[in-house]
Parts: sequence; C-alpha cells; structure tokens
Amino acid sequence: MGGGGTGQPSVGGPLAGITVVALEQAVSAPMCTRTLADFGARVIKVENPAGGDFARHYDDVVHGQAAHFVWVNRGKESVALDLKSEAGVGLLHRLLERADVLVSNLAPGATARLGLAPADLAARYPDLIAVEIDGFGSGGPLSHKRAYDLLVQAESGVCAVTGTAGAPAKPGPPVADVTTGLYAALSILAALQGRARGAGRGGTIAVSLFDTMAEMMGYHLTYARHAGVDQQPLGMSSPAVAPYGAYPTADGQTVVLGTTNDREWQRLASDILGRPDLAAAERFRGNPGRVRHRAELDEVIAAWCGRHDLAEIQKTADDAGIGNARYNRPSEVLEHPQLVERNRWRTIDSPGGPVPSLLPPAILEGFEPPMNPVPALGAHTDAVLTEIGCTAAELDGLRNDRVIGTRE
Repeated sequence: MGGGGTGQPSVGGPLAGITVVALEQAVSAPMCTRTLADFGARVIKVENPAGGDFARHYDDVVHGQAAHFVWVNRGKESVALDLKSEAGVGLLHRLLERADVLVSNLAPGATARLGLAPADLAARYPDLIAVEIDGFGSGGPLSHKRAYDLLVQAESGVCAVTGTAGAPAKPGPPVADVTTGLYAALSILAALQGRARGAGRGGTIAVSLFDTMAEMMGYHLTYARHAGVDQQPLGMSSPAVAPYGAYPTADGQTVVLGTTNDREWQRLASDILGRPDLAAAERFRGNPGRVRHRAELDEVIAAWCGRHDLAEIQKTADDAGIGNARYNRPSEVLEHPQLVERNRWRTIDSPGGPVPSLLPPAILEGFEPPMNPVPALGAHTDAVLTEIGCTAAELDGLRNDRVIGTRE
C-alpha cells in the first residue's frame, strides 16, 4: 500500500463509491481513468477478449508486459466483453445501470454504433456522466479522422515549436494524450461536484486531443497572431525569455540556467558571470532586448560554464537565486534523489510480477493512494458480472459463446 499523504489515511479516498466504466485504449482515456482510480474511484475497464487494449502489446519490456499499459492501467478491474455481440452490449448496459461515469476513446462513430450516442445515454441513463475523448472534436472537416498523439501534435503546431529550426520534433512524452486525459478527469470531477450539489444530473462531456493541444499552444498562437511571425524552435531554450538554456560544463555535464525577469538577469550577469558591464548594457536591460541578442548572451554564458564543473555552477547559481538544473537521461531519473529521499516509488502487482510505480503527483493530506495492481486481461470478468446478477451457468454459456473472455 502506498503512502502519499500526511496524517491518518482516509478510507477509500475522495472518489470512494464512484464507479467508472471505461471503453478505452492507448493512453488518453486510460490516463483519465487511472487518475480517477488514484483518487479512490472504482474503474471497470471493458476490453475485447481477443487481445484487449492494444496498448497491452506495444512492447514486452515489463516482465512481458508493455510499458505504456503498466504505466496508465494500475488500479483497474478488467472485464473481457465482445461488444460486437448483442449479448456483450447487453452486459455493458447492465454495467452502465450501476455506473456514475462512462469514459471512452474509441474510433470515430464506435460509441454511436453501441447505442451510446449522447441522446441515447441521456434518455437511458439521465444521471450518468459520459465523457468521450476523440481526436478533433465534432463538426469540423477533420472530425472523421483517426487521431494519434503524434498526428495531433503535428496538426496543432506543437512539433513546429519543438526541436530546432529546420528540424522539428515530437516532444518525448505523449503530451496530447496525457493532457487530454487530465482535462477529461478534471471535467469529470467538475460534473460530479455539480451533480452532488444538485446543480445538474448526468450529461455528456466531449474532450478532443486537438482542442487540448490548441490550448497548450496558447502562447505560441497568441504571439503568432499579434506579431505576424512563427517563432522558431530553440531546442532546450525558450523563445519567450533570455537567457534561458542548456550549456556544457567543464566536467562533461550539461547545466540548464534560466532567468525569468530583469532582477534575475542582473544577478546572473554581476554575481555569476562577473560581468557588470553586461548588466548595465542598454541592449540587455529588458527581456525583449535580451531575446533579440540571445546568441551573444549564450556565447558568454557557455564560455563561463565551460570553465566550471556542474556542482560549482549549481552552488553558485543557488547562492545567487538563479534557477538551474542538471540535464538528466531517463535512466538517471530512476534513482533521482528527489524521488528516492521523498519515498515517491512504490511496488505494485501486475500479471508479470511486482513492478515499481510512482505515486500520483497530487499529495492529499490524510489520503493514501491505493496503488492497486495492473489487471490481467479479463481477470475480473466473472466477479464483476456476478455482481450484476449473472449466475455461474450464465457465465459458462457466455464463455462458450465467446461473449466473455476465458478464465485467466
């Protein structure tokens, strides 16, 4: 059992008693529902008996399991239902009769074919909060298209502001999927709060990856509209402020130094670089001027960093109140002291064996995140369907008809 809060742990968590049915795959919806599970909701993940969520099979590096799947699917119950069968859809609706929330991110049109269009849900389950995550939102020329993380990042301009000039790049993490999943979770919490206060019942919520990425691009879009130019990507720097970037050190490391206001720049120039002349120069007095003369500043800072070791640079920067960081590779973050000394890693169960897993980012006083296992495909089918009234004989019949998955 993991510990992320302080004081005595609560029983169940803030979302205890909330049941979520998930028709999900890949990352966006699973991130949404894992977030809800981390807060104590019960999440019933409905999967195709023939392979389940396709993210289960992206790779096999985690004791035979895919890293993506292990990451975003802890704490869920897996029910294997063939939703192409009438009986399977019937069982899904019986699950929804007891659910508070439905989350889906199936292919365009798939939920409507299952009788789960907004109008259908409103008529049949007026108290159900139904969230559909899609690629481009409804009513536009791209609404019919499949949308994966990279495709949406390219379409929304994210790749154009990532990387370097002439060499656009996709950000490493699947930011379209993750941020959309988190926006969906936030929307669900708002809807649950409204329902609890009597300000509403159920209803449908739509969140698209494209709209989320357009929001993430807010600064760049605002700048482009009013300046009339596209800002060029600057690698490990920022088009908005200067100096702000990564510099090699004398001992072969890379330090990242950043200033966000004029006072910090004055301290960097005078207290660290020993260049009061730069601090006093009119062309560097304000951030717009420093951005225009970024190359000159980077050359001076790089030369200074190249004469000093990382530890000395970071101590000097800390003493001067200047933001700084060490450039780390993922393998170095695994044992990062900020994670280790704050006890942020836990061990959770999975079908392939115990695996390390990070606690959720939010620390709620008095609440201990459940950190429950990653489910095997269909592992909870019999138990969940028994809850909704299926007898052992019915389960055997459903299994013989391949409506539900085989026993693990």
